[in-house]
Amino acid sequence: MGKHSVLLAVTVLFWICQGPANIAHAQRVSRVIFPEQRDIVVRPTNAFGVRRLPELPTPPTVQRNFNKIPIRRLTLDDALRIGLENSEVVRVLAGVTAVSSGRTIYDPAIANAGIDEANARFDPTFSARNTWNRTDTPVAVFDPANPNRALIVPSGADTETYNLNANLSKTNTAGGVLNFGVNTTPTRFQRGVFPLNRQTRSAATLSYTQPLLQGGGWAANLAPVVLARIQTERSFFQFKDSIQELARGIVEAYWAVVFARTDVWAREQQVEQGQEAYNQIYAAFRAGRVSAADVAQSRLALANFRATLITSRANLLQREAALRNILGLPPYGPEWLVPITPPTTRRITFDWNGLYRLAEQQRPDIVELKLILEADEQQITQARNQALPRVDAVMLYRWNGLEGEMPDSSAISTRGGQFTDWSFGVNFSVPLGLRQSRATLRRRSLVLARDRANLDQGLHNASHIIALNLRNLDQFYSQYEAFREVREAALENLKVQIARNVAGQTIFLNVLEAITSWGNAVSSEAQSLAQYNTQLASLERQTGVILETHGVRFYEERYGAIGPMGRLFRPRIYPRGMRPGANTPQYQNSDQPAEEAFDLTPPDFRRRSSSRKKRNTPTPSGNQNGAGSLELLPQPPARP
Repeated sequence: MGKHSVLLAVTVLFWICQGPANIAHAQRVSRVIFPEQRDIVVRPTNAFGVRRLPELPTPPTVQRNFNKIPIRRLTLDDALRIGLENSEVVRVLAGVTAVSSGRTIYDPAIANAGIDEANARFDPTFSARNTWNRTDTPVAVFDPANPNRALIVPSGADTETYNLNANLSKTNTAGGVLNFGVNTTPTRFQRGVFPLNRQTRSAATLSYTQPLLQGGGWAANLAPVVLARIQTERSFFQFKDSIQELARGIVEAYWAVVFARTDVWAREQQVEQGQEAYNQIYAAFRAGRVSAADVAQSRLALANFRATLITSRANLLQREAALRNILGLPPYGPEWLVPITPPTTRRITFDWNGLYRLAEQQRPDIVELKLILEADEQQITQARNQALPRVDAVMLYRWNGLEGEMPDSSAISTRGGQFTDWSFGVNFSVPLGLRQSRATLRRRSLVLARDRANLDQGLHNASHIIALNLRNLDQFYSQYEAFREVREAALENLKVQIARNVAGQTIFLNVLEAITSWGNAVSSEAQSLAQYNTQLASLERQTGVILETHGVRFYEERYGAIGPMGRLFRPRIYPRGMRPGANTPQYQNSDQPAEEAFDLTPPDFRRRSSSRKKRNTPTPSGNQNGAGSLELLPQPPARP
């Protein structure tokens, strides 16, 4: 080997040992042998890269004048559609915000790759090994001229050989391995006289090994593939479960906004009525008809009304933020979301046994528990197979060949099939006692019993949750009917108390209580109906049909990925994600805000002339201080 060849070999070896200058951002290769890591080295935060963030406006607060914000009318079907379109990472509602469920549209496709990984065991395997050898071994011999000395001479003929060993093997679903191999070894001798020089030995081998007990049988060998398919189904139903919770959360967030807007309207009316009452009592105080105590009481009530209004507006902002969050929208946009789908106001009855059977068949978590039982059975099949002794039938047949060049320069070779080998045998091995495999089988049997108990518990829990949903539905609808009567009675009481107060027949405290009772009745009526509609979605969720009810379907995104043949062949199409498609419209919509379903007519019983008109402004009103339409008047001086 020349000097330049040695230098090139040393350079290549050094580069391989060193590796690239930067294998990864978290690991820098600077030497062949790494030192001990005695210190904790943490990179600065700016070394991790910066994500491009969208430009977002400042979120509104209770100090914001909402009347200057344009509105966006949003139906419940549109809300579901937007949420599904933005469900690359599935979000679920948690209180007044939405958080990640930990599921993405890519999870089922990722699990689906495990099926190919399990099936790869049965793919044919081809291997080819090429080896070039040169042998020139020195030996020491006595010097014939001087026996006290030695000579170093070649041991014999220098040999140059090339070896090709190619094999094609295939494992079948019964566990048997069929192997076909070809081996050829051309050899050349440099010194000496040999019968064949150059000579080539060759052999073709066909062998088959079939496990008869352990490792044999279709059920045991296909179990990994079945387990991979079950895991893909589990991943799909886990993803479907999170999408169901997403849909339920969107419905809950939507009705929460409807209630919050109704509550803001009721509190605004309380502030307006309290302001009017304060003005009247203050005028009466100026005329000497009431005492300063009545004025102070009226002022306190008005301040409480305005404080409650601020709380209601803050709750509306939080509820809309939660709706935007679960829909995948920014915290604040250029438009104010106005729900226009009216809530359901009719009582719906259900068949208990039908709901329970529907949940047993459709709930994703129940289906997942059933899939776990199927996986347990496959693992028991594997464990039983591993608990058997190892008995393999081995068969081999070989065709041997030899060819070469004789000293007279003529060629000679064997005839096809002239020299053959064959062998047949049965191999047996077993650990005495089979302790480990039998313990594994016992553990798998106990796991199966445990998972059966978990399935029974899941069905038991589902029955109680559905029963709770039915009780809640009956409770919230009954409360809705009761609060509707309370609202009517509170409205009539407010009318009577204002009239009696004007006539001087009652104390002013009764008027303040009437205003408070009427506003609370409107808020409670809206809250109970919103809860009723939310429970309807929850019942669909607990029976596992909320997606089917809304016409939601799943479809695979696909992309071309490089296959085993490399980049010289066309990429294969593989599933990339399981994105939910748009929903089918289900709800009856309106061109008015959803809270108008509660007949939001202001209770106008003031002495000044005014018309009873319905609320048309779809957004909460208020000044920059967020405290109502009129400034809080100062406390009047005490009467002399």
